[in-house]
Amino acid sequence: MCGISACISLAPASINGHDGCKEHDSGVIKSDHQVNGVAKGLATQLKASLDIIAHRGPDDSDVWISDKEQVGLAHCRLSINDLSSAGRQPLHSSDSQVHAVVNGEIYDYDRLRHECETVHKYNFQSDSDSELVLALYEIFGAPEFFKHLRGEFAFVLYDNRQGTQRVIAGRDRYGIKPLVYTRLGSKLLVASEAKAFLHMGWKPRWDVCAIADAGWMFDDRTLFRGIRKVLPGHYLDITEQDGVQQVKYWDAEYEDKNKPETRTMDEMVAGVRERLVESIRLRLRADVPVGIYLSGGIDSSAIAGIVTELARKGKVKIGNEEATRVTCFSVAFPEISGYDESDIAERTAEWLGVKTIKKTVTEDTLAKDFGDAVFHCEHHHFDLNFVAKFGLSTLPHEYGVKVVLTGEGADEHFAGYPYFFGEFLREADEALPDSSLSQNSDLRNDMFKSVQREMKEIWQKGGATAYEDRPAPASIAGVGATDMSDNLLAWHPAATLFATWLQTRQDNFDCRKTVLNSYPSDVQAKMRSRWHPLHTSMYMWNKNSLANVLLSCLGDRTEMAHSVEARPPFLDHHLTEYVNRLPPSVKLRYSADATSNNGELGPIWTKSSVALQSLTEKWILRQAVRPYVTDELFKRKKHPFLAPTRWAEDGALHRKFKALLTQEAVEALGFVNWERIQEDMDVAWGGTADPKAFRRLIYCGAWVTLSQRMGVAKAEESDWEVTKQ
Repeated sequence: MCGISACISLAPASINGHDGCKEHDSGVIKSDHQVNGVAKGLATQLKASLDIIAHRGPDDSDVWISDKEQVGLAHCRLSINDLSSAGRQPLHSSDSQVHAVVNGEIYDYDRLRHECETVHKYNFQSDSDSELVLALYEIFGAPEFFKHLRGEFAFVLYDNRQGTQRVIAGRDRYGIKPLVYTRLGSKLLVASEAKAFLHMGWKPRWDVCAIADAGWMFDDRTLFRGIRKVLPGHYLDITEQDGVQQVKYWDAEYEDKNKPETRTMDEMVAGVRERLVESIRLRLRADVPVGIYLSGGIDSSAIAGIVTELARKGKVKIGNEEATRVTCFSVAFPEISGYDESDIAERTAEWLGVKTIKKTVTEDTLAKDFGDAVFHCEHHHFDLNFVAKFGLSTLPHEYGVKVVLTGEGADEHFAGYPYFFGEFLREADEALPDSSLSQNSDLRNDMFKSVQREMKEIWQKGGATAYEDRPAPASIAGVGATDMSDNLLAWHPAATLFATWLQTRQDNFDCRKTVLNSYPSDVQAKMRSRWHPLHTSMYMWNKNSLANVLLSCLGDRTEMAHSVEARPPFLDHHLTEYVNRLPPSVKLRYSADATSNNGELGPIWTKSSVALQSLTEKWILRQAVRPYVTDELFKRKKHPFLAPTRWAEDGALHRKFKALLTQEAVEALGFVNWERIQEDMDVAWGGTADPKAFRRLIYCGAWVTLSQRMGVAKAEESDWEVTKQ
C-alpha cells in the first residue's frame, strides 16, 4: 500500500560486515555529503527518492531523520486503512524511541489490536494496521514478533531504546512486497524499488554475472550490481556490533513423505475450505472499496464466489461498502489469439450475479505499455503477460478501487502447473499407500514417462530453452530426484544471446548450479530424503519463480504502478502451512476414468495424453471451493495466463521493437550479441514466427528500456570480475 525509502549510517567497524553485497564504494559519507559534486542534505535525498516511487503512495508522504542523522526514514502513502492523518508515516512509539515505515497489510487486525491493548497495555495512536508492526515489536522483540505478523509486508524499523541503535528491515514470508538494499560508502540504502536510489547517489551498473547465471531469479541478486533483495521470510538485522546480517525467520515445511496420512478426505477438504474462507474474509477489511481480479480460472473465480457468499449471507463488508454486488476486473486478448479467457470470466460473473469490467489488451496496447511496464518491474521477462497485467491494473485505478483480491499462490500450493505432474509421478505417495498409483508402480512409471514427453513438447512449442540434452552435473543430479531446475530455467536466455566476451567468461557454466546453491544445506538434505519430489519441486518454484518473477512483474510492480494494492488470499501462511502438510495425492489426483476429467485442455498442451487426462490438478482445492464455482470451472484444466507469441510482421509490436533495438542501443548494453538480435528480428514475426527469437527480443527490449530510463552504464568485460567476487 506504500513506498518506503531509508538511509542508515553504519559505524566504520561494520563497513566490512556481512551484508551479502560484494562491492561497494569506500569512505565515510556524512549526511550533507557531496554527490556528483552537488551538496545534498539527507532529507532532500529521501524526498527525491520518494518522488520517483510516488506511484506506490500518491496520497501523502513524509520524512523523519534521527537527531544525529544516523537513520532517515521516508514513506509515501496509499491510504487503505485509517484514512485520517493519524495513519500517516513514519510511525513513532509513544516514547519516540522506536520508529518505522511500513508497506503492505497486516491482517487479523482487530484480534491483534485487542490483544495488544488488553493483555500488553499497548496504547495505539491510530487505527492503521501498520502500527501493529511497531506494537508487536515493542511487545515481543525480534525475531519473535514476526510470528504474529500475518499478511504481505515490507518495513524498516529503527530501535533507539537505551541506545541500542538497531535497525530491522523485514519482508513477508513469500516476498509479496518488495524490499531491496545496497551499500553506498558507509551508508546502507533500503527501498521498495531500486529506482528510489537514483537520487541518493547510486549510479546503476549491470550485474552481468547475475544476468548470465540467472542469479537475479534464484538468489538475493538483482539485475544491478550491488542491489540486493531482502529474501522472503528474512530480515536484515543491523547493529553497530555485528554490522548487517540477513536472518531467516520463516521457511516452508512439508510432511515426511513416509508418514501415513490419518485424516479423512472430508476432514482435509474442510480444513482447506475453512482456512481459505477465513483468509479471504480477513482481506476484505479496508476503509476503501475492494474489488477482484477475475480470470477464466478456478482460483480467482473461487475468490469471487466466496466473497459473494460472505457479503450476501455473512453480511461481511467488502472494504468500506455495505455491498452485495462485487466488482471484478478482467483482461481480454483478441479471440483469434487462442489465449482469451474473458468469455469464461463473464459467464462466471453472470452466474455469481456480480459486476465485471473488462480491459481489452490489443497489440497496440502491448506496444504502448511495454516501456512503462518494464521500468516499473526492473527486470526482464519471457512473455508479454506482464504488460497485459500492467494494462489490467489501470482499471481499478480508473474506477476508484484501491484494493483487489488476486489468485496468485494457488497453483504453487495445490500443484496447478504442468511441470508438477512428473515430480508427482516420480515416487509413490507413501502418505496414502492404498491409492491406485502407490499400489501400481507400473502404471505410475508409464504415466511418468508420458508426462515427461508431454512436458518436453510443451517447452519446445513455447520457445523455452529447457530440455536441450544437457546432462545434469553430478553435484545437481539426485537432489530431490527432480527435473525442476530445468523447468525453472526454461525461460533463461541461452548463452548465444550474450556478447562473445560474456559467453567466454561463462565457459559453459551450468545454471543449475545457481539453482542448487540458492537452497541452504539443511533444505537440500530434506529434498534428498524427507520430502516427496512433488513437494521438493513446489518448494523450489515458490522460492524462485514465484518470489522473483510472478509476485514481481505479474504482481506488486505492475499493480502498484497504478497505485493498486493486490491481496493474494492463497498466500496466507495459515492456509499454506496447512496445505503443505497434505499428501501429494490430494493435490494431484488420479482417476482411472479419464472422462471424469474432460475439461478443455487449453493452448499450452500439445495433445490429450491419457496421463494428463487421468490426473486432476488442484484436486483438493476444487473440492473445497465446489460450492462457489460453476461446473465449467470445476472441470476445467489449468490455462496459464500467457500472452500470444505470434504477431504480424510490420505490426505495432514489430515496429516497436525495431525502433527500440537499434544497433546503437543494443551495443550500448555491452553484454548482448547484436548479430543474434539481428537474426532474431528477421524470424520473430508473422505466422511462422520462431517463439524463441521473439522471447529473446523481449529480453533485450527490457534491458534497453532499463538502460535508457535508469541510465545504466555500459557493461565492460572487467565487470565480470567485479560481480563474480
